[in-house]
Amino acid sequence: MSLTHEICIDSVEGAIAAERAGADRVELCAALFDGGLTPTLGTVRAALAAVSSIRVHVIIRPRGGDFIFDEHEIAAMEHDVVAAREAGAHGVVIGALTPEGEIDRPVTERLMKAAGGLSVTFHRAFDMAADPFAALDTLIDLGVDRVLTSGQDSSALEGAPLIAELVRRAGDRIVVMPGGGITPRNVARVVAETGAREIHFAALTPEPSPAVHRNPYPFMGGELRRPEYERLVTSGADISAVMRAAG
Repeated sequence: MSLTHEICIDSVEGAIAAERAGADRVELCAALFDGGLTPTLGTVRAALAAVSSIRVHVIIRPRGGDFIFDEHEIAAMEHDVVAAREAGAHGVVIGALTPEGEIDRPVTERLMKAAGGLSVTFHRAFDMAADPFAALDTLIDLGVDRVLTSGQDSSALEGAPLIAELVRRAGDRIVVMPGGGITPRNVARVVAETGAREIHFAALTPEPSPAVHRNPYPFMGGELRRPEYERLVTSGADISAVMRAAG
């Protein structure tokens, strides 16, 4: 059985690297440190212009933290879905929960309507749902195409037993896509133990900044911070390594 490989990226170069490595699809994000936020419209358009044989799905998430959104955030997500669709994106990645940990049906329906027939993935908000089986049934009833999950655990390998049960229950009604901590060392086990047909992973590697002039004193974030003069970039070699290991 052939696998569909989706790569989590945060740049146009990431889309190019994924395409060259032979991946099937990318999830285009910003702010991966926060779990992935909506990228700028400029980034969406530039990524779509830079690749031709790979599908580009755009995450729609206005901030980090929980997945309970107020009316202004919902309106912003709706606008972002429309903007991604009009830019030519192949799909959107959404997720919203109620305070009780259920799928927020009205918000999901509203965003799916805005998507206008684009492929819809429900992201790892699913992993915060109170009842994963009830959440899965809701997503199937809503007509969502796929759900990304670590099996409500720290990684897809740790959550493999739940993912396997979700795959079994889903059948052909929705794609259950493992994601979270997938590496060349564990991907074959994740696939074998879950029976998944699609997998989602990042392939980030540190790369030094090209800056020649460096000021070591200021920094552009909070107290928990990464080096100012180092980048995380998507590695085509690392994508290939995971794909080979997955078989």
